Amino acid sequence: MQKHEITRDDILPMAEYGRIRDERRRQISAVKRTRRVHCGPDATFYFESHATMWQQIHEMLWIEKGGEAQIADELAAYNPLVPKGRELVATLMFEIDDEDRRRDTLARLGGVEETVSFRVDGEEVRGVPEADLDRSTAAGKASSVQFLHFPFSDGQVAKFRAPGARVELAIGHPAYGHIAVLPEETRAALADDFD
Repeated sequence: MQKHEITRDDILPMAEYGRIRDERRRQISAVKRTRRVHCGPDATFYFESHATMWQQIHEMLWIEKGGEAQIADELAAYNPLVPKGRELVATLMFEIDDEDRRRDTLARLGGVEETVSFRVDGEEVRGVPEADLDRSTAAGKASSVQFLHFPFSDGQVAKFRAPGARVELAIGHPAYGHIAVLPEETRAALADDFD
């Protein structure tokens, strides 16, 4: 069974983390490769897990050096992105190097976070944006980073877990309509997020 929360007890002293940091970063890089899905030319989904968020918290503590006072804020920021047993959680990033094209593209993508879904054996699982703040402006501009939860029913989890299941991930925005079929390796890795 997966852990659904990172607690203060999970946080290593920074001196200890420093000794294992390079190896942990190599390990998590390999984990992330199977949890990354490109959808169209500019969007990439990074599916989060207890392990990826544990690493993120430790990296923030290592880089910012805020000590004990920083830990509670990092736990509050990243725990919502740890899957809770019947969901998948993704960071969606629109990765556009050219500044002018990025600005123009994001200006047309307002509300994109409301148009993301999985399709598993004919059933749709709609993404639910993280409720921490609105990531589209009233003028219709989207943030380049979106956080999405995908709540699955027990039956949908069973279909997702079936080896070889066809799982599609779609963005249905009028200005960015793309579908990606999950590779089997990715489907299997994400299936492990469910209890």
